[in-house]
Amino acid sequence: MSGQSDGDPRWRVTLSVMWVAQLCAMMGFSFVMPFIPLFIRELHVSGKMVPIWAGLTITGSGISMSIVSPIWGYVADRRGRKSMVQRAMFGGAAVLALMGLVRNVYQLTVLRIIQGAVTGTVSACVALVSSVVPRDRLGFSLGFMQMAVFLGGSIGPFLGGVMADHFGYRLPFAVTGGMLFIGGLLVLFGAKERFTPPDPGERAAAAPLRVLLRDQTVLGILGVYFVMNVSTSFVGPIFPLFVEQIVGNPRQVAGATGTLLAVSGVASAVSAVMVGRLSDRMGHKAMLVLCTVLTGLLVMPHFWAQSMSQLVLLRIVFGFAAGGVVPAMNSIVASVVPRSSIGQAYGFTATASALGWSVGPAIGGVAAAGFGYRWPFIIMGALMLLVAVAQQRWIGIGESGIESPFGSAQGRRESKVES
Repeated sequence: MSGQSDGDPRWRVTLSVMWVAQLCAMMGFSFVMPFIPLFIRELHVSGKMVPIWAGLTITGSGISMSIVSPIWGYVADRRGRKSMVQRAMFGGAAVLALMGLVRNVYQLTVLRIIQGAVTGTVSACVALVSSVVPRDRLGFSLGFMQMAVFLGGSIGPFLGGVMADHFGYRLPFAVTGGMLFIGGLLVLFGAKERFTPPDPGERAAAAPLRVLLRDQTVLGILGVYFVMNVSTSFVGPIFPLFVEQIVGNPRQVAGATGTLLAVSGVASAVSAVMVGRLSDRMGHKAMLVLCTVLTGLLVMPHFWAQSMSQLVLLRIVFGFAAGGVVPAMNSIVASVVPRSSIGQAYGFTATASALGWSVGPAIGGVAAAGFGYRWPFIIMGALMLLVAVAQQRWIGIGESGIESPFGSAQGRRESKVES
């Protein structure tokens, strides 16, 4: 039997271990996010160049990730998805620890580029989970994994911001490296993968990529991934600077930013599981479009925020709306792609996503330098509403909810391989 059957008997164990590992990884990655622009300022960058360099460091990471993600996906389908998760965890641990030793913004940017090339824990974990859970539990399982992403992304900034306020901006990089190392050990010893490398006959039967890259539905999904990540990352590099305007006291900025990211992350975590369960019953596309529209409408009021309490309320409702977007998108991909090619599929979605969140911060940083720190929220909201239109138009719907580009003949070939 091939390693791509419809659900591994031990999938619940693997899902639980991967959830904890993903939580550790995301806590690590997000641990330093509240103060990256402030750290750049400490590296002898000043004035309007701070948001521009903050955007460029994210852009460099995104570009390198977009280039190598399909390669890692190809390797995952032939060597196993678990090994790719370990590569992302341990590689990220080493690179992020080194960031705490940089002496200028150029060294930081180079390490960010390397980080993009060797990490990609989210897509690697999603590929592994998607390959072992039953298809009728995809929505719940991927929503559960996204819950770990959001919780890690909320707890990490809070703790990192508090640590930065008390111990400076360098020590948190060592802590984040340790968190990723722990995540890698959990995957190494706890995750189970029943993987058999595909023989030439299986590869010919699947023939995934030629179909993938010619199909309107899949190309539409990749386009949506790109535009959606442009939108969601637009305000990322300037958010701590925006918070600084609201808070007023520079010494409290990192902690305040971490708190705001924490409350939105918790709200998104709750939403991810709820939307995941609902999308298994009501359809992934319907939930995706609804969550995207709400995200666009709820990010715009940030423009008018005048106090920390207003920001906390806005981040809660925004996080709850945004939490269902990614699980629904990932479930759509897993629904239309053969398990034998799930790594490559998520490699391409990672490329589209990375390109999006590399372009978004760069444009957002320039926009903030020219128009201030409030207008990017209006632009982000408008982009999200355009994304919702693209989702409705580009993602096809069939009897089962999503049109598979592989058709019934492809399904019969894959069924034969899996048996």
